[in-house]
Amino acid sequence: MPLSPQQDILEIAQDASVLRFAPQAGGRLLSWIVDGEEVVHWPENPDWSQPARIRGGNPLLFPFLGRHRVDGKIGYWRDAEGTVRELPMHGFARDLPFEAHADVHGAGLRMVLTDSEATRGGYPFGFRFEAAYSLVDTHTLEVTLTTTNTGDAPLPYYAGHHFYFTLPHAQRAATSLELPPTERCYQQEDGSISALEPGDARYTLDETRILDRFHVLKGEPDQPVRLIAPGLNRVITIDLQRPGSLPWYSVTTWTEKPESDFYCIEPWLGLPDAIHNGRGLRWLAPGDTEAATLRIGVSKLR
Repeated sequence: MPLSPQQDILEIAQDASVLRFAPQAGGRLLSWIVDGEEVVHWPENPDWSQPARIRGGNPLLFPFLGRHRVDGKIGYWRDAEGTVRELPMHGFARDLPFEAHADVHGAGLRMVLTDSEATRGGYPFGFRFEAAYSLVDTHTLEVTLTTTNTGDAPLPYYAGHHFYFTLPHAQRAATSLELPPTERCYQQEDGSISALEPGDARYTLDETRILDRFHVLKGEPDQPVRLIAPGLNRVITIDLQRPGSLPWYSVTTWTEKPESDFYCIEPWLGLPDAIHNGRGLRWLAPGDTEAATLRIGVSKLR
């Protein structure tokens, strides 16, 4: 697997499960290999000159996710006092170095980002953002995103994941996605969110109606998200109902091109432009901490 000569790669292994991370490159999970097979996709020739553009792994989305804009200009947001600030699409976390702390038991990794001169211009808040990965067993990965307000003002945020799951593009029509009760919407050209429409319980991944779509969860999920890939003899289960976790707001489905050999299933705490539209926007009081946890399981279909 080609990795970056410029990055320190950390590997966490348990039995036949191997996680690879680049903490200095946005706290990024690069890949997850289970029983010798790639579950989380990593490209053969990643362009490390633009890490945020690499299509693979799990980029961390913080403090905001998706596209936010002011007066039609993407990458800007306006606070309650009317001040306009520049902030990259999907936030800055995926572009900044994280501090890494290995689990003493050897089956996990915590990566931490705190506010700095690099963050305060576009996001003038004190924070501590942590992504913790832990192998529960060979086939189960738990991930927790923890946000702490270390400043003296209420902190707005809505974080999320961007998992690139391995899937040969020719298998999309035979691969299905099962969801708990949801309502489907998308971001329109002007940045607004479309009207909600009833979501289906099951889709196939060749359907254009789920390309770049947000599946807003209706209450607490009564079942996990399931990606069923017969061509890989694989079922990926994403459990969003973990004890003590914040409620996940939506699941986004996206891929880049018809020939892309991955499909992204992305649990989010809010919708794009929530800083303006309020859809999932969270406010964290000074000194408070909250966490969002999920579990990903991998099993054979037969």
